[in-house]
Amino acid sequence: MIAALDQARGTQAVARLNRLGGAADPVERLRLIGSEIAGGLVFTTSFGIEDQALLHLVLEAGIAVEPVTLDTGRLFPATYELWDRTEKRYGLRIRSYHPDGAALAAYVADAGINGFYRSKADRIACCGVRKVEPLARALAGAAGWLTGLRANQSNERNHVELASWDEQHGLIKLAPLLDWTREQVADFCAANDVPINALHARGFLSIGCEPCTRALDAGEPERAGRWWWEEGEAKECGLHVDAAGRLVRRTALA
Repeated sequence: MIAALDQARGTQAVARLNRLGGAADPVERLRLIGSEIAGGLVFTTSFGIEDQALLHLVLEAGIAVEPVTLDTGRLFPATYELWDRTEKRYGLRIRSYHPDGAALAAYVADAGINGFYRSKADRIACCGVRKVEPLARALAGAAGWLTGLRANQSNERNHVELASWDEQHGLIKLAPLLDWTREQVADFCAANDVPINALHARGFLSIGCEPCTRALDAGEPERAGRWWWEEGEAKECGLHVDAAGRLVRRTALA
């Protein structure tokens, strides 16, 4: 069991979690995570359907986790409404982290209020200020980071593993729903009265900031509506990549 930010013990715990958790269901995985990681566990939610299902499962598993969200200031009204409904549904508060005011002002002064459309570099810079830096504060001191990542969300994510060592943040990154399909997630939410974003029914399968998200056309992959003007490129905001900008590749779970 790891209780502090220790890479040697952390990577050993990663190997055990991947070996023991491969055949388990998400609740069993979460309880295994709770027994393996004694330090703080942080769950970052963007209120997408996976995150809503995972919050429900975390509470069902009964493990100690702090739910947090990154409020970029550019979210859809429907996302804020869901945030409120979720807190009422589960009787909890979800702690929010916001962009640093001075850094955000400097970015807007340089790029403009919608400067992220200008170039990929400007978009990545916006994500850096609004999401990546607040995430670092949200994870500071944690031993484990729970995410709603699934392997079939995109080609770039199909190597997601249950547990991996996140060198940037010095903790274990966890994806208990890695092998669930979107249909499984949606069925779980419907069966368990889990509140979901009203935008999902309007074709928004992956929801981020309002200016950077559109509804999908028929037949488009799940994340095609994110940063759609960068069509044809691997599209990530920077939260789930390593220092070189690459998603961590998965090893066998057996």
